[in-house]
Amino acid sequence: MKPKKVAILTAGGLAPCLSSAIGGLIERYTEMDPSIEIICYKSGYKGLLLGDSIKVTPEMRKSAHILHLYGGSPIGNSRVKLTNVKDCLKRGLVKDGEDPQKVAAEQLVKDGVDILHTIGGDDTNTAAADLAKFLKENNYELTVIGLPKTIDNDVYPIRQSLGAWTAAEEGAKYFRNVVGECGANPRMLIIHEVMGRNCGWLTAATALKYRKLLDSGEWADGIGLTKARRDVHAVYIPEMQLDLQSEAKRLKSLMDKNDCVNIFISEGAGVKTIVAEMESRGEEVPRDAFGHIKLDAVNPGKWFGKQFAEMIGAEKVLVQKSGYFARAAAANADDLRLIKSCTDLAVECAFRREGGVIGHDEDNNCVLRAIEFERIKGGKPFDVNADWFVDLLAKIGQK
Repeated sequence: MKPKKVAILTAGGLAPCLSSAIGGLIERYTEMDPSIEIICYKSGYKGLLLGDSIKVTPEMRKSAHILHLYGGSPIGNSRVKLTNVKDCLKRGLVKDGEDPQKVAAEQLVKDGVDILHTIGGDDTNTAAADLAKFLKENNYELTVIGLPKTIDNDVYPIRQSLGAWTAAEEGAKYFRNVVGECGANPRMLIIHEVMGRNCGWLTAATALKYRKLLDSGEWADGIGLTKARRDVHAVYIPEMQLDLQSEAKRLKSLMDKNDCVNIFISEGAGVKTIVAEMESRGEEVPRDAFGHIKLDAVNPGKWFGKQFAEMIGAEKVLVQKSGYFARAAAANADDLRLIKSCTDLAVECAFRREGGVIGHDEDNNCVLRAIEFERIKGGKPFDVNADWFVDLLAKIGQK
């Protein structure tokens, strides 16, 4: 059954796929039937609750291809959880006594929307799942179709989330410049903090991409431009057990040899230890509307720098974060292909009134399909036994 009116929203943090996914949906609907009306809610669920939307005009449809060239989200994002009534009330998105889910559902009905496309990570799509359930239980005739966006690549049961490949590539490019600081001071410790709250996939993939950049370079060992000094010397992710003393001994040897050490860490690495230390001092651990620890306040990179500096004899510590650089990039060729296949299927599902999150289903032979909302959840750990990661650790001398 052909949709009459579809709505698109993006939510959560940025990823190198949002702009392209919006463009892909607009292009595909225009190819299928240009008479189907399209609106975009501004700033994610905030715009939905407030009824703040953009109508996609024929002129905008003609320009949709340009969206593939840019990162970010042209329609805006926000972190709003529809089931967090207190937070929605505090933000002025609903009135006292109102249910945000009902407000959202009634706004969709008021706008005449019969298909809602949500582009976001596990929080966005679990919020979409809650909304879809509410709509069904209250007899609202509307289908919700999600697209999986997260550079952490940690959504069950989706093999590859949109934007993650690009984020790894961009993080590697970022560090290619930062690593030049290895010669800015004797015995330099550089920590590259990569996004990844619970999952180390992005940190591992970024390190792999960066080392491939190193392999393609030329070196002048005689005057100190060596591959060894610019290499990755350690990778720490949430899924790994870390023996600080043992690692410090290994890294001190590398510091003595190269006059520098370069470490890649996930922003979620060591968080349990850091939080325990904060709580033991009576400090409040800041959290967001979803209950997540605010990692910028916890600052794992700084913590690791402090732990290692004295043990390995670092004279200077530099902590650099590639997250905002990487997540706002335009999608690369690999992600563009993935986005295209997902947006095309999302539109097909819209015509079938088939809800769910579009992705390669790891529990069903990695077939690209609309995965049931109730099966979507975040926090999927990275497999530290993956051949490419084991090989990476072996090559940098880390057990």
